[in-house]
Amino acid sequence: MAKIGRNEPCPCGSGLKYKKCCLKKESIAKTANQPNKVSITDEIRLLQDAAVARKETIKQVGVFIFHSTAAGDGWLLELSDKDAVLVAQNGKKIDIDITESKETIEIEWSHQFTIEKGKFVTTAYADKKEEIHDAMPASLIKDALRQIEKSFSSDLLNSIHVSDDEK
Repeated sequence: MAKIGRNEPCPCGSGLKYKKCCLKKESIAKTANQPNKVSITDEIRLLQDAAVARKETIKQVGVFIFHSTAAGDGWLLELSDKDAVLVAQNGKKIDIDITESKETIEIEWSHQFTIEKGKFVTTAYADKKEEIHDAMPASLIKDALRQIEKSFSSDLLNSIHVSDDEK
């Protein structure tokens, strides 16, 4: 079988270039079928270590963003549902409830987040307290949100969340 060039018409007949049509779908399917090589638990530990060292870091893995600040705070963000959990505060690690297997990741999220007027804002699930975090890179997070929305269909993003009934 001959190799299809990225800029050639897609063989599916859509009229789009291959790179804008089936190549993108094949790439997402390959990524979804690969074994999970990244451990979210391990990434959280690295994030906590960076926060304790008061080192500013930011890393995106799939739909997750791991961010630590120079003030010693560390946040794990889930971009598709805009959930967040504080994993370190003022240079001290915070234990979080996480269960990870090959098939699923369950995290006890403590906050919902939004980007409002260029600021990163969290709302605690427990008491609905809203807080603005000036040290968070709101523009980078907003860019990552846009990239996730462009890269994955809404059906795929909805399928990554399992309701309590499906567990």
